[in-house]
Amino acid sequence: IHIYANLGSVAEAAAAVALGAEGCGLLRTEFLFLGRDTAPDEEEQRSAYQGIADALDGRPLIVRTLDVGGDKPLPYLPIPPEDNPALGLRGVRTTLWRPELLDEQLRAILAVEQPGPCRIMLPMVASLSELQAVRAVLRGLGGKAELGVMIETPAAAMLADRLAAEADFFSIGSNDLSQYVLAMDRGNPMVAGDVDAFHPAVLRLIRAAAEAAGRHGRPIGACGGLASIPAGAALLVGLGVHELSVAPAAIAAVKAALRRVTVDACRDAAARALDLDSPREVRALMETIGTAA
Repeated sequence: IHIYANLGSVAEAAAAVALGAEGCGLLRTEFLFLGRDTAPDEEEQRSAYQGIADALDGRPLIVRTLDVGGDKPLPYLPIPPEDNPALGLRGVRTTLWRPELLDEQLRAILAVEQPGPCRIMLPMVASLSELQAVRAVLRGLGGKAELGVMIETPAAAMLADRLAAEADFFSIGSNDLSQYVLAMDRGNPMVAGDVDAFHPAVLRLIRAAAEAAGRHGRPIGACGGLASIPAGAALLVGLGVHELSVAPAAIAAVKAALRRVTVDACRDAAARALDLDSPREVRALMETIGTAA
């Protein structure tokens, strides 16, 4: 099991390595695009990505393409008013709508020089055609980087077999996956407390994605909040996930928790969790194998 870090800036990379990160499982590239009036050009992006790669010193780097829209609007990317932004232009939909942003970002990522692997990850994928469209752009740029998808929509989880046939890897985005599976807006204070990745319905989709990845020999990781909770990390391992990307501050706790349990114990607990009825019951179950929820 590999423990990577979720990063959102150049400065965080060296700190994460010092805390024991084995690489970066999620580079949120929005830090380059937010809080400004114009988009960063290719060289500015390349320089930032190179700085992070240098800090990782050959460790794996997974770069998520721009994930804006919804709760992350950009002044230079005016999106028509949407009644429900969470169900509108988000993630890969936005960059396919504005392909010049996608082209420039992909060129910048491909220009990064490092001895370790640099992988590209697409957010909010809901159809095979979206993956194929970005793959075509990447091919047109002469890029040979691995291209994966985030499993954070119910559609992606249910199409995991089809996606795994063409994607190079998967990463579970448990935060958005939970809100879409449970039909609850995590930005709405009336229901946000019930958006819970420990819900058995969410876990069943994670298992389905992990099984599909396994059938096709694709690596599968997780980079959502569930992975940063010791009990969640153990649960994900039991469901078949073998790369966990967590908040840098959670690296030590997650590693310590996983040292206390066996993979077989995680698998047994995960199998039992799928037959429970509530997140509360799942948390209680995970505590019985010594992981705090």
